[in-house]
Amino acid sequence: MTLPFDNSYARLPERFFAPFQPSTVSAPLLIQLNEPLAEELGLDAEWLKSPEGLQMLAGNSFPEGAQPIAMAYAGHQFGQFSPQLGDGRATLLGEVVDIKGRRRDIQLKGSGPTPFSRRGDGRAAIGPVLREYIVSEAMSAMGIPTTRALAAVSTGDPVYRETVLPGAVLTRVGASHIRVGTFQFFAARSDEEAVKLLADHAIARHYPNAAKAEIPYRALLEAVIAAQASLVARWMGVGFIHGVMNTDNMAVSGETIDYGPCAFLDTYDPAKVFSSIDQGGRYAYANQPGIAQWNLARLAEALLPLLHEDRDEGVKIAQALIAGFRAPFEQAYMAVLRAKFGLLTEEEADGDLMQGFLDRMAEGGADFTRTFRALNAAAGDPERDRDVRAEFIDPMLYETWAPDWRARLACEPGQDDARSEVMRLANPAFIPRNHRIEEAIKAAVENADFTLFHRLNTVLARPFDDQPEQADLAVAPEPDQRVMRTFCGT
Repeated sequence: MTLPFDNSYARLPERFFAPFQPSTVSAPLLIQLNEPLAEELGLDAEWLKSPEGLQMLAGNSFPEGAQPIAMAYAGHQFGQFSPQLGDGRATLLGEVVDIKGRRRDIQLKGSGPTPFSRRGDGRAAIGPVLREYIVSEAMSAMGIPTTRALAAVSTGDPVYRETVLPGAVLTRVGASHIRVGTFQFFAARSDEEAVKLLADHAIARHYPNAAKAEIPYRALLEAVIAAQASLVARWMGVGFIHGVMNTDNMAVSGETIDYGPCAFLDTYDPAKVFSSIDQGGRYAYANQPGIAQWNLARLAEALLPLLHEDRDEGVKIAQALIAGFRAPFEQAYMAVLRAKFGLLTEEEADGDLMQGFLDRMAEGGADFTRTFRALNAAAGDPERDRDVRAEFIDPMLYETWAPDWRARLACEPGQDDARSEVMRLANPAFIPRNHRIEEAIKAAVENADFTLFHRLNTVLARPFDDQPEQADLAVAPEPDQRVMRTFCGT
């Protein structure tokens, strides 16, 4: 079958990537195909499930039109700059234009060593593949910009980490895989021509209106800042912790990318860290806005030659834009919180009211997702206050706050039904619970049992619906079920 590839990134100069042929796997087996996404991409799901399609999803063969490449990029990893990273275990097959006219990358993760593998095996164990499939698709269902999972395929080959694990390949779909680190790769080499070519490509692909601006590259930086401010605010709204916000893991498209040691809050704790490699808490939940701003400053540094012909003036422009990150973030974050609390209008004291509740949640060990979902029900029925109280170790933490909230709700115009719907769509009933993901991975690794993996994907496709028959997946973990550490997939 010929897929409708149109590979604009591969038409850039060869120093942007490395063409190569991925190594094959021995016994590919389809774990799951995302048929709705395949339809959205204009691909034939039945062909993708066929033996020929499975060979492509495993990286064993490539349809006409594919141009397998590994993309070059650099990055700051936990604050330390690495000038040479690149796709060490990923293959960009090419780009398709979907049924809505959007250009989308199709990439294989875990398809074997590339010219950028840095002595790695280029493979992926099945656990990280299942984790990324579950979490990225759940994020999409919650309306959060993200790369998507088209397919998960087991390879039949072992992967050697601390132990021997079954291998797998994830087919990932993204608006693009251009990262802040991609710009850094060329800036570190003083390759201003390549920085400009990459900026022009990013503008054409993601922010075409920037091309009409007086200074297109300033408009590009402004657009990326706005996209990231909105994205991180949405992460905060569902209790998501990325876990490894290196500059090579920040996409200029504004999509969430690279689900490594990611996790969701159970009990609310702004200092919470899950990643096993984040010893200093650099990427803790509450630190994410500041880290996004820091990463964007690195993008601004790479773009300096394009912002103004005089470097000092370029620095002033960049500093002003980066300093301005906080305003759009706070605006986006406050909008996210108001929706969660059922506030459809704005009042000056709203910030204190909402922060007061978050502080009490932290003190009272309240589960982030369940507490806000209960608050949704309580907004329309004071009798349901009991459900919110039940989430706090000390119920008085809620009791002494609730009157101020109800007084604020009384000032709102409109109908309760409208408020309830806004809150419902801001407060998911189901998130990818860390302990449930680990259960699904354990079953897959030990018994090749994907029952819970499939069930999680089915339930999380409708995260805002109550689904009472699936209520066990909404339950917070018992103390002995809590996942305290998550790990990178490399």
